[in-house]
Amino acid sequence: MRMVKGCPSTSMNDYQLNTTTMIRHAVRNFPEREILYRQHHKINRYTYQEAYIRMAKLANFLENQLGAKPGDRIGVLDWNSHRHFELYFAIPGIGATLLQMNLRISADDLSYVTNHSEAKYIFVDESLLAVAEDIAPNLTTVAGYIVMTDKPLSEIKTTLSPLYHYEESLAEESAVYDWPMIDETTAYSACYTSGTTGRPKGVYYSHRNIYLHSMAEAALVGVNSQDCLLVIVPMFHGQSWGLVHTAVMMGAKLIFPGRYVAEDTSPLVDLMIKEKVTLSAGSPAIFMPMLHYIRTLENKPDFSKARFLSGATEPPVSMMRGFKELTGAEIIHAYGATETTPLVAINYHLNPQLQNKLTEEEKWDLRRKQGLQAPGIDYKLCNPDTGEEVPRDGQSVGEICVRGPWITGSYHHAPGTESGFRDGYWRSGDAGTIDEYGYVKIVDRIKDVIKSGGEWISSIDLENALMGHPDVLEAAVVGIPHPKWQERPLALVVTKNKQPVSRDEFENLLYQHFAKWQFPDQYIFIDEIPKTSVGKFNKKEIVKKYENLYQGFADEVIAE
Repeated sequence: MRMVKGCPSTSMNDYQLNTTTMIRHAVRNFPEREILYRQHHKINRYTYQEAYIRMAKLANFLENQLGAKPGDRIGVLDWNSHRHFELYFAIPGIGATLLQMNLRISADDLSYVTNHSEAKYIFVDESLLAVAEDIAPNLTTVAGYIVMTDKPLSEIKTTLSPLYHYEESLAEESAVYDWPMIDETTAYSACYTSGTTGRPKGVYYSHRNIYLHSMAEAALVGVNSQDCLLVIVPMFHGQSWGLVHTAVMMGAKLIFPGRYVAEDTSPLVDLMIKEKVTLSAGSPAIFMPMLHYIRTLENKPDFSKARFLSGATEPPVSMMRGFKELTGAEIIHAYGATETTPLVAINYHLNPQLQNKLTEEEKWDLRRKQGLQAPGIDYKLCNPDTGEEVPRDGQSVGEICVRGPWITGSYHHAPGTESGFRDGYWRSGDAGTIDEYGYVKIVDRIKDVIKSGGEWISSIDLENALMGHPDVLEAAVVGIPHPKWQERPLALVVTKNKQPVSRDEFENLLYQHFAKWQFPDQYIFIDEIPKTSVGKFNKKEIVKKYENLYQGFADEVIAE
């Protein structure tokens, strides 16, 4: 990009964008705003003001007792808790970097991440001591552990050493801390990719990065001080999609549910109803069980003021319509990645040019797309092999490449990963289209596109069509090696009643949008679909398990 420098401004360009500014603003303007957290099956409450006092004590503890310095990496092993929230601001507030430790990756990868980041200390929730103990013998830079619990230190049984106590240590510290002005290019936090291909790679987010991301997210979703955010997306990966920082910036009410399981989301729904939640985010794997639970309620909740961001994979139209019709809630398709903080596109407000051009059904279908790019973000749609741009006509498929102020420009200390970037853009690995109105549609991961007889088949589109069947809970489609056609689709299906659905029923659904040659060759009904550490279908594992399924089918003819 051509850079020019014109007439100097008179702005305070040396005033840095810091995460501390966000929490100070919230405390000044909304000191009594509630923060809820679930602990030991009980809901507790405190305020922004009380949280801020604890953050100041924590900053003093980090410097006075641990000797933490700017630039140190400090890990956190915790659920979505109030202590995790306090660490979100105290660690970067002293100029250190919070290391997000993903609880869903293997112990081997977690050890690698901790060592690669050169973490100096680890804060660990009492319930996760076993995880820390498992990796501790492999760690080379960690100088100590801080246990987060309400029990006295004398009652904690662990092999971790040296061990500090979160609450007892805070009690010894002053509630006054002189927060420094931190260079905004400093890494406030670090998150590592989930490592589905090779070792996890480090994405180090700057203070400037998360500040600008929060402003854009607040504007795009319309977040304000009247909102109530239920923090569902794990805080240990991708900073809970940035919503915690956005909510703090705007002074919204916060709810930290602690540990929960996707298999039973009813406690989350009950909490949403009781506290009148208006904002949350999650994957369809979370929202689908929620919808099923809501269907069982005699009195349906009123979520007419709610906006729920849905990411990780394309949300089924049936799910979005179900929430809207039963509760009034908007399920908003958003797109991003670890490398993008994550928000780069959102499908919320309809392009005015389309308002009178589309039928209601077409508008619902449009909402399956990833949406319009966020302000400040640039896209290129490129041939993944040559880098040449392909037309933005809604039909031509290319790799989505992204740049912007909250997009990573490299991986931390990761030689050999330069091919993940081209001409100043991060290469997403997503195959997609961009239409004339700017809507992005992800066809598939480039590595997951099914290549059959020289043509591409979108596994994502097949999955969402199958999940439109009323008896289907989840469906994953993968390309399995085929001796004649290169690859053929296989569908793994989980039904609500554990009973199979007939092929004819599926094909009647698919006929509406697909040619017959694109249909899955087989449907396998299972109890659970394998998932990655971030909740996506683990297609690599599925393909490995079924890679020989279509051997011996070389003479099969696929009808048009």
